[in-house]
Amino acid sequence: MSERSNIRLIVLGILIFSLFATLISRLFYLQVIEGDEYRAAAENNTVREVVEPAVRGLIVDQAGRPLVSNRTSIIVTINRQELNQENEKKGDGVIKRLAEILGTTPESISERLMPCGTEGAPKPPICWNGSTYQAVPVASDVDPQTALTIMENRAEFIGVTAKLTAVREYSGPFEVNAAHILGYLGPVTEEQISEQGQTDAFDRLRRTDSIGRSGLESFYDAQLRGKPGVTTLEVDTSGQVTGTVDQKAAVAGNYLVSTIDAKLQSVVEKQLVAAVQRAQGQGNPGDSGAAVVVDVRNGQVLAMASYPTYDPGIWVGGVSQKQYKSLVKSDSLSSNATQGLFAPGSTYKVVSTAAAGKEGYSLYADYQCPKQFKLGTQIFRNYESSAYGRISLTRALEVSCNTVFYGLADRMWEAAGGNDATRDSADPIADTATMFGFGSPTGIDLPGESAGRVAGRAFKVQNWEAKRDTWCANAITAYPETRKTNPKLADYYTALDKENCADGFRWREGDALNAAIGQGDTTVTPLQMAMAYAAIANGGTVYEPKLVKAIIGADGTVIERMAPTVKSQLDLPKSTINFLQNSLPGVTTDGSGETPFIGFPLNQIPVASKTGSAQVTGDKVSTSWFASYAPANKPRYAIVMMVTQGGTGSQTSGPSVRKIYEALFGIEGTSINPNKSVLIGGAPSKALPVIRPDGTPVAPKGKMSGVLTATGSN
Repeated sequence: MSERSNIRLIVLGILIFSLFATLISRLFYLQVIEGDEYRAAAENNTVREVVEPAVRGLIVDQAGRPLVSNRTSIIVTINRQELNQENEKKGDGVIKRLAEILGTTPESISERLMPCGTEGAPKPPICWNGSTYQAVPVASDVDPQTALTIMENRAEFIGVTAKLTAVREYSGPFEVNAAHILGYLGPVTEEQISEQGQTDAFDRLRRTDSIGRSGLESFYDAQLRGKPGVTTLEVDTSGQVTGTVDQKAAVAGNYLVSTIDAKLQSVVEKQLVAAVQRAQGQGNPGDSGAAVVVDVRNGQVLAMASYPTYDPGIWVGGVSQKQYKSLVKSDSLSSNATQGLFAPGSTYKVVSTAAAGKEGYSLYADYQCPKQFKLGTQIFRNYESSAYGRISLTRALEVSCNTVFYGLADRMWEAAGGNDATRDSADPIADTATMFGFGSPTGIDLPGESAGRVAGRAFKVQNWEAKRDTWCANAITAYPETRKTNPKLADYYTALDKENCADGFRWREGDALNAAIGQGDTTVTPLQMAMAYAAIANGGTVYEPKLVKAIIGADGTVIERMAPTVKSQLDLPKSTINFLQNSLPGVTTDGSGETPFIGFPLNQIPVASKTGSAQVTGDKVSTSWFASYAPANKPRYAIVMMVTQGGTGSQTSGPSVRKIYEALFGIEGTSINPNKSVLIGGAPSKALPVIRPDGTPVAPKGKMSGVLTATGSN
């Protein structure tokens, strides 16, 4: 053999060896290094899951009455695997016959069978977002006769099944709405699917799931949702089912025992509407409002309402785009009680009083109450009250004399350095407001709570840092467009921006005066105000409000009791708290809160209160506030109500607050009968309601009609 041939053989041998070495290396990489991953992928290609959602847990009130339950609904489903075994013509025939009996069109059924993301498929939730091996719901609330006809003619309806399922129901007792407390369900989002990461947990979120989108439904979604039933099927390469790999039964969701009392909630909702209508009857817009009732001894929310509201049942089965736009336009989706931010007006004077006491000013001295307080060219006037001359601080609270509090705020501002104060100088009113819980979320077990804003030095600096560049830029450009039509206004804006650009961080004297009476930049939620007055009532404890007192399993087992949570303690002299406790009842007997309580048995159940009429910028009518607690001598409940553009607190909100107290204490005229209280036994229930092993809540006898079942009321 020639030398040339030998060389060729050697080269060929090397080439063959290299190919074998590469092949062996690749096999080693695939089978050893990446073996687990590819084995998992192979397994995923041979198994499919069929998911049966768990029955969602109920939400009951403190007495066991269902606020949110489940009703049974007959749904019709189509198993596409069985349908596809028929030829295309027969499959179309099944859909056509089904459409006729359901009173719909074949096209609408076909759209629901199309997997989301495929060509021509409609958008969710119309398209199918689940497993191809799972029966697809195509109709709900089907009447029993139609369902029976389908099941009796299986040969005509291959792959079609009619069955019972649980559907969420929000029809609470006593016509309770409670939409902003309870919330609603909606489809899981892609963001939520992504957040859970790569997981094969059987109880993971799936695209077909409905989860809580607001309220308690959202905050406690994991507890309410339960665990789905999952059947894992083995399939061959052609997609045919060859066996069952695993089967997990569904586990029903847990029940929430709310602190809400349904009967009281009904009264509060009706009285809030009455207050809004009262404002409108007085010629005011009265466009929105909120009301809160809390137990001052533990922070439990016994009732909470927001106006306007909506029907939470509208979300069951999916809301249309038209319905959603209507909800947004009506401004009813957010809760005024926990998310709305409003100037507190004179209800904030308890903060200014507490700040004065903490700073060492005498709470028992007399102070001048002129009709106005002049600051440079500005005039700060009394709003609801006239000039009273020299009066006590107690009397100033009773008649809501603004000028007394202007004077106190001015003295505290001067003591902190006046115009020469620095960013770190004292700020007594703002610090005291923060102590009461204003400017931070209360911690209630609801999503999306607003923090509010406390006007003070810290806010001024923060606001200046955020807006300084804009102010400085406007000071240079001098509003050219405005100047074309209104040079004087442009000059005013320019001068204002120059001042703000240079030292907009300064806490000025006028700022301090406005803050003292709950005006200016301060905004609060009605819930924050209720918790602040509850803290005065109970002697200085600021609780985190709670809407759920316990979680109970569907079999009646108590899983968790929610203990009261203390958010903070008022760092105030006991004498200051005592002063407020002794002064506020006079507002109801001899002050601005007297009129709505004429004829009320105040000698037996004294009511501590403070009215407020918060002025709003523009041409809007003032916000009506009535903050209170009772009995003043042994506090149990704090009630706060507000109505935007409602006028005075006494005329608009006060009468409705009185009606709520009458319902709580069982008052008719001047007589008191605890047995006539809306609360069973005349007080919030300490015991938990009974949930039978079959999941049926035991509602109080004689308090509501209907037979309750584990899935709803019949």
